[in-house]
Parts: sequence; C-alpha cells; structure tokens
Amino acid sequence: MSETLKLTTELVNKKTPTPDDNGCQKLIADRLSKIGFTPKHLRFEDVDNLWITHGSSGPLFVFAGHTDTVPVGPIEKWNTNPYKAEIKEGKLYGRGAADMKSGIAAMVTAAERYVQKNPDHNGTIAFLITSDEEGPSINGTTKVINYLNENKIKIDWCVLGEPSSNKKLADIIRIGRRGSLNGILKINGIQGHVAYPEKAKNPIHEAAHFLNELISVKWDQGNDSFPPTSFQISNINAGTGADNVIPDTLNILFNFRYSTETSQDELENKVESMLKKYNLNYELKWKLSGAPFLTNSGLLVDATTAAIEEIIGIKTVYSTGGGTSDGRFIAPSGAEVIELGVVNETIHKINECVNVDDLETLSNIYEKIIEKLLSK
Repeated sequence: MSETLKLTTELVNKKTPTPDDNGCQKLIADRLSKIGFTPKHLRFEDVDNLWITHGSSGPLFVFAGHTDTVPVGPIEKWNTNPYKAEIKEGKLYGRGAADMKSGIAAMVTAAERYVQKNPDHNGTIAFLITSDEEGPSINGTTKVINYLNENKIKIDWCVLGEPSSNKKLADIIRIGRRGSLNGILKINGIQGHVAYPEKAKNPIHEAAHFLNELISVKWDQGNDSFPPTSFQISNINAGTGADNVIPDTLNILFNFRYSTETSQDELENKVESMLKKYNLNYELKWKLSGAPFLTNSGLLVDATTAAIEEIIGIKTVYSTGGGTSDGRFIAPSGAEVIELGVVNETIHKINECVNVDDLETLSNIYEKIIEKLLSK
C-alpha cells in the first residue's frame, strides 16, 4: 500500500461532518512535524484550522484544503460503510474519499518526499487546512487569511486540492471561480380575502412583472475565461397555506453566479433600480459568498501545466466552472491560485469513491509543481 493510499484511508476512517475535524489535522501535523514543519493550530469557535510551514524565507507556496465533509445521507443506501475506507475493483470508497481527503493525502506525501530530498529548499512550503469548507465557511480559511494578513505573511502561490478533474485525472484544472451573490427579498402587500381583492394588495401579483424582467435580463456576455453571468431564483414562498387568503408578503431567495465582466455593485444597483421601477414595497438583503477570481497566467499555471504533461503526458484544460471554493478567500491577497485534484464524478454522492491508481500519480504531480517553483 502506497503512503498516499495509506494516509487517505486513515483520513476517510475519521468521521468529519462540518465542522468536526476529529483528529485529522493532528495526524497531518504529526507527520509533517517529523520532517521539520512547524505547526500552528488555529481554532476559531468550533472550527479547527492548521497552518504549518517548512522554511522561513523566499516565496511562499501553499497547499490548501479541508478535512470536513458533507453528511452521508441515508447510510443504508451505501454499498460500504461511508466512515470505513474500503477498496473494491480499484476504487477506494468512503465519505471524503474524493472531496477531499485524497487530495490532502497526496499533498502531504508530495511535501514529505520533496523536503526529504531538498531539506534546504528555496522559499517556504505551507499547508492551510480547515474543517469549515463544506459549511458556513465563517471560521475557516477566511479567518486564517486574516491571521496571515495581521502577521504580514503573504502567499505567492496556492494549490487547492479540490477535486477538479472531470473524466480522468488532471484533465481539468480550475484557474478561477465565478463570484456568488445571494439576495434575500421580501415584497410587502396587504392581506385579505380572495373574494375582495380591492381590499387587499397581493404581493405575488405586484411582483410578477418585476420577476419576469429579472429572469429575462442579459447581465453580460462573459469573456474568454468566464461564461455569462447567470441569475437563478432558488426559493419563493408566500401565504398561509389557505386557498382563500391573499398573502401579505412574498419571500424570494435568488443567486447570481457572476463573471469578472460585472461587479457586485452593478448587480445590486440594477436589481434595486428595477424594484423601484415597479414601485414595489420591498426589503432586500445581500450576502456575498465570494467575489470572482482568476489566475489565467503566471508561474503557478505554467508549473502546473508542465507538471501534468511531464507526469501523465496530457495537456490539461483550464476552467472556471463549478461552485465556490476557498480560493475566493485566498486570491484577494494577491496570490496565484489554482485547483487540482481527483475526479469529481462522485463527490457529495452516495458511494463516493476515488480511483486508487490516481492517488500516487496526483502526489507525483504535486511534487513536480513544488520542484518547478522552489528548486534552486
């Protein structure tokens, strides 16, 4: 059993629904400390975070990831115990196998090999590991970045081990992500009997033309790196459940996934101008999950592309697709950020699994990236 497979198995065997780390970070820190890494455990409320470094000068290269997982769902629908790693037909099954305990294991073994071969390497190698990525993402990576900023520690390059691959290992790397902006909208009306609409004001009817225009807007055309900005209503509710009562409020949740062609302010101003255009009595709160970020060129992208081609002989494809990741907290500091990990076909699903043969290959790619960036 390879070291990467062994460590993946140990991590999967630990039950870690957000925000429970359950000793994963201690396991990682203990391994890396044996080869000279210096750990800093950062706990914010109920979230465990690990910042651990080797070296003290020069450019700072960071591996980032998370030990927490989403819930397993109906456990009886799994073909294996989701909290006990099991290998079947070349795949390792278990919650977190793909997202993203295998990525963390590959990062750790890559760093171990590189440091053992190059104990006096140029620059600094670090790990930023959190147990709050799948949940609120309030006390995880964003708090660690605040800590680094306060201590004037600047990340130059960051590789997130998120499962970026599509059909086969490293066929896609993420070089950025769209922004995510949420709106919580309440349209106020006047409750009444459905037989006397003249004595009431139906907020659903009032909002109908506004909603129709909102879903018809072309927000931008996108660009070479991002698709056009998209708008989706995720929830609408109103009324008491009775069929003879006009509701007094209409509640709407919606989301923008937006490109670098449009700003948060532009989206907010456009929506609010439309609300005023239709003379609606409304309350609106905005919540930014993350601004868009992009690393479409630079030393990290070049090193990653070359490493993939050297190790497995394919030309990877750059993408900004998918949901948000903790890269949204790291990129604003000026770091080059990419995401490279295992195939994402089974993430967040029952019977989540990862190809065993991919684990050591991924670790070798990670090691090659470090080598290209930090070797003297």
